[in-house]
Amino acid sequence: MNSASLQPRLWRAPLLRLLAINLFIGVALAAGLVGGLLLLNPGGLRQLIFADASPGTALGLLLFGFVVTLGSTAMGTAIMAMGRTADDETRRGPPARPAPAMIPAKPLR
Repeated sequence: MNSASLQPRLWRAPLLRLLAINLFIGVALAAGLVGGLLLLNPGGLRQLIFADASPGTALGLLLFGFVVTLGSTAMGTAIMAMGRTADDETRRGPPARPAPAMIPAKPLR
């Protein structure tokens, strides 16, 4: 039995695997950002959250907002970069025209 037959069928689809990996990256960034906000405590945010009767709700909503934002950003960036190679730095659009050269005028005699 090979390892490919043990994987679920969904993970064999490259697009879903790409999206899942980038969603995980977004979730990790969101968790790090919420942890950093709690650590730095800007504007007394940590005290405000933990002074509430149910701080888990506030933390969950804050984390959910960041997960949606950063997860979709990471997934969208991965989708938009799918057709590019690492050395694909060609310029898109019409070719640029050279700027006219400035030549100083000399007075006529």
